[in-house]
Amino acid sequence: METGELVDIRKRLKKTQKQMAELLGVSIKAVHSYEQGWRKIPAHVERQAFFLLSRSREAGRNLKTCWTVKKCPSEIKEKCPAWEFRSGTLCWFINGTICEGTAHSTWKEKMKVCRECEVLAPLLSNGRTAG
Repeated sequence: METGELVDIRKRLKKTQKQMAELLGVSIKAVHSYEQGWRKIPAHVERQAFFLLSRSREAGRNLKTCWTVKKCPSEIKEKCPAWEFRSGTLCWFINGTICEGTAHSTWKEKMKVCRECEVLAPLLSNGRTAG
């Protein structure tokens, strides 16, 4: 996650740095450091920020499930945790999902695919500012 993305998400959620820190389970100093680019944003913070954004009222539109978007055949769907837990709009949140025919071994690899997917990408681009 880039520094600007966390700032955008915080602003879209209408939260102060202190409120965001509480929601992310980190110190206000950590949020300040992430937003200034002094510290790398850890995967667990990125994941929580995306989750909060996905659950916000702003995101409360009809999203398609990942298995519909990806047109997954039954044999793939039945092996995928997103299908198992009926979390087709939160597939990006769940490790071990079978995207592009395989489960990705790291969060970084998974997010590279998810950022381009029709399930997560619209959430990230909605309301984003340039620069």
